[in-house]
Amino acid sequence: MACWMYEGLLMFGVVFIAGYLFSTLSQTRNALDNRHALQAFVFVIFGIYFVWFWAKGQTLAMKTWHIRVVDVHGAPITQQRALLRYALSWMWFLPPLGVSWLLDLPATKGAVLTLGWVAIWAILARFHPQRQFWHDAWAGTRLVTWITPAKTKRPAPGKTLVSRSS
Repeated sequence: MACWMYEGLLMFGVVFIAGYLFSTLSQTRNALDNRHALQAFVFVIFGIYFVWFWAKGQTLAMKTWHIRVVDVHGAPITQQRALLRYALSWMWFLPPLGVSWLLDLPATKGAVLTLGWVAIWAILARFHPQRQFWHDAWAGTRLVTWITPAKTKRPAPGKTLVSRSS
């Protein structure tokens, strides 16, 4: 969950740049104008960000926390599987957002509902046989601990390593 929180912090920059790009291209002067188009644009930008990095194995936050996304066999995931994982990962937010919209809840109650759902969704991972998040199980992916192997120093061409023993 710490990685998830850090990812949210990094996504603030992505949202800022995407919002600036959208408002510049659409000549939007007020944040409430073209709101739904902006939300759709940010949704697509998030998709590009996550699919791109997950297909390479890790997002920036995942590198920090030594987490890697792989398929059920431990191999890197394809862009199609990353896209499926992105779509299914919205289970963290869509149910409470849908309920808030249907019941026309005020923003504060919607936020509390969303935070409660995030906690419940995280706890539901404890009921999975491998204790993974359900959207990962449905997408055929897993999160694993990954420490990048250390690079070994190679001698310069034409030189050999000599070990001395005393």
